[in-house]
Amino acid sequence: MSLAFARLRRLIGSLVGVSLGPDKLYIAQSRLEPIMRAQGCRDLSELMRLIERREDEALLQRVVDAMTNNETSFFRDRVPFQRLKRDWLPELMARRAETRRLRIWSAACSTGQEPYSIAMKLAEMGEALAGWSVEILATDVSETALTTARRGVYSQFEAQRGLSIGRLLAHFDQKDGLWRIRDELRANIAFRKLNLLDDFSGEAPFDIVFCRNVLIYFEPAVKSRVLGRLRDSLADDGCLVLGAAETIGERIGGLAPASDAAWLLLPRPSPPSRAVIGA
Repeated sequence: MSLAFARLRRLIGSLVGVSLGPDKLYIAQSRLEPIMRAQGCRDLSELMRLIERREDEALLQRVVDAMTNNETSFFRDRVPFQRLKRDWLPELMARRAETRRLRIWSAACSTGQEPYSIAMKLAEMGEALAGWSVEILATDVSETALTTARRGVYSQFEAQRGLSIGRLLAHFDQKDGLWRIRDELRANIAFRKLNLLDDFSGEAPFDIVFCRNVLIYFEPAVKSRVLGRLRDSLADDGCLVLGAAETIGERIGGLAPASDAAWLLLPRPSPPSRAVIGA
């Protein structure tokens, strides 16, 4: 492993918590090649010297964006979205009947497919949510991903990954071979840059937090710290939704499984409880 790659690994880990394995040198070089070419750098060592001067924050952001995994799709791993409409929202609505207010956080929204999928599920509930205030906060560490998310414009390939013809026609407008999310669907979504390593307590509380396929890239200590803070961002009866490949690895006080899920992670404590869903 080269010294320059070791420096890159430490930098990315300290900035966004992502753990780059020592076998990821080729992937790093291939992702950073366009940046090195644009900066006139012959190799990773020269690029790292530029970055470490901290004279160009835009360059640093481009490197972070390049090294952040933004793989996503509409309704990715369909189970969470099925349960959102069938179970979690009706249960929360019954307990929020007086305030008629719900807050949902997509904690690593990437290019926007997850929060837009959530918004579609809400729209499909129709009159059941009439008179309710439902806020969706969508955050990511990548400015590039957030720019795409805010635009809400997707290629045919991106749109067909998870979307039925019915949903495309109901929630998108097509122009020049691209599909654009309609304004009424994005109206209740706020997109914001947020690093999960930073303090996000001011955003709380949330009724449902989606933080899927993120923790798997973190070192165990960072993962545990972020998970504890995600727990603290939940309302007392809120729900934390993790990815199918993610595990907690250790007990995080106050977290409990959903009662009917096959992928339960923790034993149920005394109520009130917070659900942890791996889906």
